Amino acid sequence: MKVLVTGTRGVPNVMGGVETHCEELFPRLVDKGVDVTLIRRSRYVNDGLKEWNGINLLDIDCPKNKRCEAIIHTFKAIWKAKRFGVDIVHIHAIGPALLSPFAKMLGLRVVFTHHGPDYDRDKWGRSAKLMLKLGERFGCMFADDVIVISNVIRHLIDDKYNRVDNVHLIYNGVPKPHFCELPEYFKELQIENGKYVLGMCRFVPEKNLHHLIDAFQLLKRKGSCPSDVKLVLAGDTDFEDDYSLGLKQQARDAGVVLTGFVKGEKLHSLLTNALCYCLPSSHEGLPISLLEAMSYGLPVVVSDIPANLEVGLDRTCYFPCGNVEMLASRLETLISMGQQRVSYDMTKYNWDHISEQVFEVYKNCVKQ
Repeated sequence: MKVLVTGTRGVPNVMGGVETHCEELFPRLVDKGVDVTLIRRSRYVNDGLKEWNGINLLDIDCPKNKRCEAIIHTFKAIWKAKRFGVDIVHIHAIGPALLSPFAKMLGLRVVFTHHGPDYDRDKWGRSAKLMLKLGERFGCMFADDVIVISNVIRHLIDDKYNRVDNVHLIYNGVPKPHFCELPEYFKELQIENGKYVLGMCRFVPEKNLHHLIDAFQLLKRKGSCPSDVKLVLAGDTDFEDDYSLGLKQQARDAGVVLTGFVKGEKLHSLLTNALCYCLPSSHEGLPISLLEAMSYGLPVVVSDIPANLEVGLDRTCYFPCGNVEMLASRLETLISMGQQRVSYDMTKYNWDHISEQVFEVYKNCVKQ
């Protein structure tokens, strides 16, 4: 079975939830005998790789423009899929799904993974939101099979498009934690084990990291946060804009530690030794960063948006989205308790089980 994957910036070590998803999923499908070709956007990768963990990698140029790069890249990828004679084109995210009808016109079978209603993201203007909504509609109308990563998304496409046939709920996953220590890295960041709150995501408006900084500053002003406890923000942005520049300046003014984009041992060490994890976002599909924090047993504080509520945490882990005072109160409680570990049931987020579910989707798709 030959599958071409598009809609992702690339793998490995590329920032983003869809990218992390693909990095974990497709090597496991290769192990099941699937011939996977993953199309990367060349400007996000400079490793020269043609193959990684059994995945064939093909880099394609596209313009550096957040409004059109995904569509142009997907268009080129689908032409490649036709030329390669693949059995399935697997399209990730609703923007690239705009070209689902084009893939069907070329006689290709399409699997579409809906990672979330991206038109709800604050960074998009009216015209971009309309195109994303159209991409969602086309993906749900024309794809042979649709994978959704949460019940929230499944209900959404049922309500909006009456799509229930060949819709598969397959959650995002999380790998087993890799506990480690990197004293030199922590010395570089000037942080100590168990004495930092961790935020980990892209620097875009809907993640609401400015609310996290505001809440942390509120605790500092109240004197309810020890002076040696710091806020660490791990991440960056794909496209530097007024928001990301303003956030970084706000962080520097507040004494927040900025790590930049991190993966591998550095990220593992941050997750191993954090006091707690916080995700104050207003929009998510099913956040992999939250699942990663849970896999390390970190206490978590997250906004009460539907995607986060679906994880089923204790009510004390949630705060009303946008309520800085309540966020500060939740953090204050965890900071006062000191470093601890929480045992979560991560069974349904097992990547091996998830890859088996996707493999079954593929097998049924080619039989249709």
